[in-house]
Amino acid sequence: MGERRLSDGEKRDYAERGWLVVDDLLGDALPELQDEVARVEAWGEDGEWLQHFELTDAGRRLARTENFTPFSALLASVLRDGAIPAVAGQLLGEPALLYKEKINYKAVGGAGFSPHQDKPAYPLVDQVLSAMIAIDDATIDNGCLYVVDGHHHGLLAQDDRGCIASAVVEGLDWHAAELRAGQSLFFSALTPHRSAANRSSKTRRALFPTYNGASEGDLREAYYEQKRQAFASPETGDRARLSLIGDFEGRPA
Repeated sequence: MGERRLSDGEKRDYAERGWLVVDDLLGDALPELQDEVARVEAWGEDGEWLQHFELTDAGRRLARTENFTPFSALLASVLRDGAIPAVAGQLLGEPALLYKEKINYKAVGGAGFSPHQDKPAYPLVDQVLSAMIAIDDATIDNGCLYVVDGHHHGLLAQDDRGCIASAVVEGLDWHAAELRAGQSLFFSALTPHRSAANRSSKTRRALFPTYNGASEGDLREAYYEQKRQAFASPETGDRARLSLIGDFEGRPA
């Protein structure tokens, strides 16, 4: 997992499209990461990490884990010190600091995410991007991301959930971003994206670290404090809460 220097063409593609797929950032570490993600999935709810659940047709299932790097030396190393943050820093134009981290599990029958931009869910930072690190293959059948080219320069009209307004969604050109296990997709916090439910027969897992530029400071603890406060009230409504916006389409568990 050594340093990976992006080519001028890759940087140009990201600047033009708002997203970029990068190979070979994990080296031979994928099997170890797969084992570690399985270990995190089994942690349970009694800890300082955050576990979020949804109700599927098969019952209550884990949808997301957050705030896990303090309790996993391997994941902390990959997301803070390895090739992933190095590439994020090249795209941000300055060293990258970890703003937040999550694992999305997308169990069999697990819900997708409505079309949205991430920026409304990241209130403490200005320049910010995320990476999707495929722990398992991400396919159309199991609910891969769909992204939109060239609409990452400002916020689009939103609905009352903080997602992209339906009238805008209909006019966007969506591209399936299928990934092989071990590939990484980097995308701006303003890049429109969505995903469908997992209609396959296997869970599809992915790591999602989010980074901000070092000039804005280390804001990770402030983000999680804000999120804990926002989630302190009981869950209401027809969707399970995973984010500071209402993009997740899963049922409350």
